[in-house]
Amino acid sequence: MSDLLRDAANRAMRYRAQIDARRVKPSPEAIAAVEGFREALPQAGASAEETLAMLDELGSPAAMAMTGPRFFGFVIGGSTPATLAAHWLAGGWDQNAVLHDVVPAVSTIEAVAADWMIDLLGLPSESASAFVTGATVANFTALAAARHKVLADQGWNVRANGLYGAPEITVAVSAEAHPTLLKSLSMLGLGQERVVEVPVDHQGRMLASSIPALRAPAIICAQIGNINTGAFDPIGEICEFATASDAWVHVDGAFGLWAAATPTLRSHCDGLGRADSWATDAHKWLNVPYDCGVAFVRYADALHATMSIEASYLDYSDEIRNPCDFTPELSRRARGVEVWAALRTLGREGIADLVERCCSHARRFADKLSAAGFEILNDVVLNQVLVSFGEPDVTLRVIDGIQEEGTCWCGKSQWQGKTAMRISVSNWSTTEADVDASVDAIIRVAAAQGVAAN
Repeated sequence: MSDLLRDAANRAMRYRAQIDARRVKPSPEAIAAVEGFREALPQAGASAEETLAMLDELGSPAAMAMTGPRFFGFVIGGSTPATLAAHWLAGGWDQNAVLHDVVPAVSTIEAVAADWMIDLLGLPSESASAFVTGATVANFTALAAARHKVLADQGWNVRANGLYGAPEITVAVSAEAHPTLLKSLSMLGLGQERVVEVPVDHQGRMLASSIPALRAPAIICAQIGNINTGAFDPIGEICEFATASDAWVHVDGAFGLWAAATPTLRSHCDGLGRADSWATDAHKWLNVPYDCGVAFVRYADALHATMSIEASYLDYSDEIRNPCDFTPELSRRARGVEVWAALRTLGREGIADLVERCCSHARRFADKLSAAGFEILNDVVLNQVLVSFGEPDVTLRVIDGIQEEGTCWCGKSQWQGKTAMRISVSNWSTTEADVDASVDAIIRVAAAQGVAAN
């Protein structure tokens, strides 16, 4: 095993050492080579050494350089050295984060990491937490607790009786709500199309004054960090409205929630602590390995009542916090270990620097591309930049060209009727030189499509 793990580590380190210099999108030859995985299932099996070698030789060249400094296609980070190392070690421990008495180390580490995040983000100290796969399941988890609490306040036990005959819950969402939030509502039986859609302004911020009168039971879903513009919903105003309506406020902060950890951006999050639940991704701005999301719920008893599980073989005391009582999964990996490692190695100052540095790079993108004559469609308040190169077909051709050229990788989006290239900066290793090289590549590709820079 030692030789095999050492070989795996060396191959992974070699991949990471080359990441800055390689094309972001793999070459057509590398992509074609992955067809080599389509073989018949071996009758007798292959050696572990041969299997690992095949993974590296076919898989590594064909991997998108998402962990590198010039992947701007999605709002994702790249695992830092400390978090990748912690991930490897935790993988070696191979712990199932279920019961505290069975896995006291990882249970304690996750509890500490959650407490640190609650303090760092300015959330209520009594909040409960759940480590899940990502923001989709974090939204699902928090909204499940919301569903339980708002119905319990009406005298209905949704865990015991389901939704048949239950008081109807009114759910208000932003017209710019992320699709994964709607997916979560659908999985909870609250529907995607029966929600009340609240209008937004020209940057995608919910207009709190346009929230209609609500009657309990009700849930309002707000957003910090619009997926296209990075804009912040006015959480304070929304919470003020919710208090008068006795509504639960949930905040989808998949990446924008980390703005609360920075001195320069914290004011965008005014009123955040007045909400009732929050969801975020650690594999975005905290730059931990996939997959890692976190749900926070002000009312620990609501989350526990929603997610707790009983079985004859689960012999434990309710006096100890058991991770399985707060997450949808019973069996899961100890993903909070990497979060703890990230928080401890970065500290408050390092986290603030990471977030603010990415935002600075986004502004650099916007300034340089605007100076080159291209249209920036959003106010760059966070790490998102929307760029138009003219007509929709021209913009799409430029994006396709950028993705194939290989210097960087930017994605496509639609924003209030316009086709745009979306640049998302959230990787710890991105530098100003990476931004400048990417801008130069964008200008070259645009020129090749007949869009001349100034």
